[in-house]
Amino acid sequence: MRPVSVWQWSPWGLWLCLLCRLCLGSPSPSTDPEKRAGSQGLRFRLAGFPRKPYEGRVEIQRAGEWGTICDDDFTLQAAHVLCRELGFTEATGWTHSAKYGPGTGRIWLDNLSCTGTEQSVTECASRGWGNSDCTHDEDAGVICKDQRLPGFKDSNVIEVEHNPQVEEVRLRPGVGWGRRPLPVTEGLVEVKLPDGWSQVCDKGWSAHNSHVVCGMLGFPSEKRVNTAFYRLLAQRQQHSFGLHGVACVGTEAHLSLCSLEFYRANDTARCPGGAPAVVSCVPGPLYTAPFHADAHVRLKGGAHPGEGRVEVLKAGTWGTVCDRKWDLQAASVVCRELGFGSAREALSGARMGQGMGAIHLSEVRCSGQEPSLWKCPHKNITADDCSHSQDAAVRCNLPYTGVEAKIRLSGGRSRHEGRVEVQVGGPGSLHWGLICGDDWGTLEAMVACRQLGLGYANHGLQETWYWDSGNVTEVVMSGVRCTGTELSLDQCAHHGTHITCKRTETRFTAGVICSETASDLLLHSALVQETAYIEDRPLHMLYCAAEENCLASSARSANWPYGHRRLLRFSSQIHNLGRADFRPKAGRHSWVWHECHGHYHSMDIFTHYDILTPNGTKVAEGHKASFCLEDTECQEDVSKRYECANFGEQGITVGCWDLYRHDIDCQWIDITDVKPGNYILQVVINPNFEVAESDFTNNAMKCNCKYDGHRIWVHNCHIGDAFSEEANRRFERYPGQTSNQII
Repeated sequence: MRPVSVWQWSPWGLWLCLLCRLCLGSPSPSTDPEKRAGSQGLRFRLAGFPRKPYEGRVEIQRAGEWGTICDDDFTLQAAHVLCRELGFTEATGWTHSAKYGPGTGRIWLDNLSCTGTEQSVTECASRGWGNSDCTHDEDAGVICKDQRLPGFKDSNVIEVEHNPQVEEVRLRPGVGWGRRPLPVTEGLVEVKLPDGWSQVCDKGWSAHNSHVVCGMLGFPSEKRVNTAFYRLLAQRQQHSFGLHGVACVGTEAHLSLCSLEFYRANDTARCPGGAPAVVSCVPGPLYTAPFHADAHVRLKGGAHPGEGRVEVLKAGTWGTVCDRKWDLQAASVVCRELGFGSAREALSGARMGQGMGAIHLSEVRCSGQEPSLWKCPHKNITADDCSHSQDAAVRCNLPYTGVEAKIRLSGGRSRHEGRVEVQVGGPGSLHWGLICGDDWGTLEAMVACRQLGLGYANHGLQETWYWDSGNVTEVVMSGVRCTGTELSLDQCAHHGTHITCKRTETRFTAGVICSETASDLLLHSALVQETAYIEDRPLHMLYCAAEENCLASSARSANWPYGHRRLLRFSSQIHNLGRADFRPKAGRHSWVWHECHGHYHSMDIFTHYDILTPNGTKVAEGHKASFCLEDTECQEDVSKRYECANFGEQGITVGCWDLYRHDIDCQWIDITDVKPGNYILQVVINPNFEVAESDFTNNAMKCNCKYDGHRIWVHNCHIGDAFSEEANRRFERYPGQTSNQII
């Protein structure tokens, strides 16, 4: 008897099979991309703002034309199918009424009806392709689970495709295994094969091979090693060889991409006359000493070290790189130039956020052996060639330092939040403790989240009474002060072993809420230069401004309402180029109503305006409360989300900007007491770091200005990190204008 045959051909078996399908649901659809033939000829993408990489308006390309899906009859089951088309495992939600902004072009599908088990959206019922009675105000969106389908290829990410038989590579020190300081830079090369870790035979081993191994492990280069010592050591140890005949060119991103041979199970004589391959790597400056080199390439907008949007220096000004022909070889050149290993991923489509300003390079073609990206053949960009939506980015291989094992979060609702605990003590006395919450802020929280590998900090909390501390109650670190760029809290200034804490209870210890995305505010410097002018404004028109502290202190002793104040006015256009909306730290319940101007203040200080002498002495100042954070205008395909009318939600959406016109109150600096001379105009956004951003180095803008007592000339306005170090030094040494002739 063959029960399988009876089950296959019996009508009762077929009936039971159908019944089980209805009761229990069908099996999960295949995750093999090759089996999703129903979607051949179609392309899918997420669009619109504000959004994270796994959410957005669903767009489908059919017959070469992109279009959207109407939200009529749309369900979570349809979202499941679409998320799988997009390469995610499932959907966690969906949106209607063009939440991510209205799309353009055709509306391809309407009344879409899916069960959720279809392998392709083409298997779902609908009114037919292109048949719809909707408008783009009804475009549907999806929120997918941030987990990729195995084997799915994202068209904006080029990953290393390696031999699955070589899973990992590591260096094992010849002596002191487990006791050597991290990162390990020298040792025997070991590869993880399906049956465990094995050594590599050194016969024919070359410097090119070492270069590839070091790149995989996060090191930019290799150096000669004392092989005689390791050969002597090898005679006293047992070895398990798994690879031999390794021959690399030196540009490979993974050892398995090199020519190599595996030993067979029945090979008895392995590596005769040879020894385990040994490699010695050179760590990058980030892991050996403070990195002060005047680099010609940098990374911006990355949530983790060694990743970000690629920016290059040209003629003293930083600009981005267009993603045309961007590949792993070019990305690896960038990574090694910055002191990291080879590239793990080459990203296109502004996956690390859009830059602002110039685009310096396009169609970069590297062999992988170049010392700098500028040495690679490339095309000089023209105005019509590329846009910032095509900014290239990288993720580099980093050395394992073990810093993430010395910090943890406790008590939070998820792994991204909680009270911060750090490990202190030496061998045999290691224990966990808390951090004093005194002066703990956004910059310190940014470092903690970076060390944890959780991206950016949404909040740095000084009180954590709502999180249970468990059995950890001792405060072991206090006085923590970070610049925000450190890789771990140990690198920040702190009190050391002498703990000084004003509030010693566990409820007043430090906590964080981390996020993979953050906002990034940037001031449109050219607009400041174009709109700056002087106005003599009568005092009787400045009562509200005085109430909001927008005038110089000498205004208090003025003969009100007679006389006037001299104001330097200009417009501020503040862009959010990050990957998350900029929202005020305080909730609307704590916003303060100002009767005089009839608006709410959501942040006490949003910007600082200063007039400085060339040596940095402040001679006049102003400040701007964020009485209205809203989306004034947005990029194409980005819809406004925030407006202040009717006590609305405040913020700046990704891809939008908030415009403070020159003719509104407090949009000025009171220069009544400033004497004629040459000065620096400085504007700083979010000066107290109240709201977390991915990059604080671009929050300041500076201009040269000449004031003759009657008129003012403002020129050379630029963002603080837009120039090279040398160009910034020239700006600071600027002697001033002798006339109004600006060259």
